[in-house]
Amino acid sequence: MYTEITLKLIVGLVSLLVVIRLLGKKELSQVTPFDLVYLILLGSFLEEGIYDDKVSVLHIIYAIFLWGLLIYLIEKMVIELEWFRKLLKGESSDLISKGKVNIKEMTKNKMEMEQLRILLRSQGYFSLSEVEHATLETSGALSVLPKVREEAVKPGMLNLQPQENEPTYLFVDEGEIEEKELEKACKSKEWLLSELKKEGVENPATIYYGEWAERKGLYLVRYED
Repeated sequence: MYTEITLKLIVGLVSLLVVIRLLGKKELSQVTPFDLVYLILLGSFLEEGIYDDKVSVLHIIYAIFLWGLLIYLIEKMVIELEWFRKLLKGESSDLISKGKVNIKEMTKNKMEMEQLRILLRSQGYFSLSEVEHATLETSGALSVLPKVREEAVKPGMLNLQPQENEPTYLFVDEGEIEEKELEKACKSKEWLLSELKKEGVENPATIYYGEWAERKGLYLVRYED
């Protein structure tokens, strides 16, 4: 019994290494959800087979060989056929383009503004006003191109420097006032409504995204934009 379990474990470990090699040399951030499904299902095969007396080593080898062959064929199709690659692994999405939030792409990817803010903060950007372009990759990672401020150094020359970061608060999220965020910033709802009126906003429901920072003030993204 112990000899068979040992043999199954060795076969399982070698098989996992082979399948990982079939997936190619990828960083963890580059692994797609479909790649994870490969490995999870393979692990399930091994789990069922190792302690089941009815499943022999040959059964495990056959199942893993067939699974590995299917993975290899699918990966080849992904490389050769663009439509199949898009169907299986999806496409990258531009969530922010030319400094403007693409609400359609946000909705398509089921992405909330707070989720986008978390991804931006993880890369050192605390305000949407600092971002010129942001692309959601198929792996779920966010690629960010920051805005730069133009500062004259010599006639005909520009010094391009990243904008300075500071903490921001999400005061309006998809038309709703976030009162907890107001409390964190020691601001009141009345103060926010007054500031919105100064920006020509009578109804917060017309605002898709509204953040505030101490030095920069309000930064608004309207639905109509």
